[in-house]
Amino acid sequence: MKTFLGKFSDKPVVFLVIFFLTFQLQAQVGTSEESLVITSDDANLVWGPCPEFMPAGCDVTVLHGDPAKGDVDILFRLQPNTEVPNHWHTSAERMVLVSGEMEVSYEGEDTRILKAGDYAYGPAKKPHTAKCGDSEPCVLFIAFIDPIDAFAVSED
Repeated sequence: MKTFLGKFSDKPVVFLVIFFLTFQLQAQVGTSEESLVITSDDANLVWGPCPEFMPAGCDVTVLHGDPAKGDVDILFRLQPNTEVPNHWHTSAERMVLVSGEMEVSYEGEDTRILKAGDYAYGPAKKPHTAKCGDSEPCVLFIAFIDPIDAFAVSED
């Protein structure tokens, strides 16, 4: 008795047609979720304060997702010449600097300078600091995998 695939093994064209039809049906299932386009200067963005240990003039807005559930995208904004104290997050961060120039320093690594359009990855639980340059506000897109949190590193 031949298996299903064995039945078609001598007919590769038939097998490929069945494979692609199955793939096409799966691709059509899709999702009913709507796409989204937001600009960083959108007047409808609702900006809120950063955690208490962050400097004055720091604010965030949620672009997509629920910060308490994870898989969330935010914009993080700092005023020029503002320093972010040493802190860490439970989640890894995937970031793109939208505007400004920002110094980023991860524990045990050299300081790096991000310019608008640069991508950066921050490992989960790795302490880091940042500083916005003095020419314009820094707006940083950040994608978090896990729920958003931030913990200050005590400087004992």
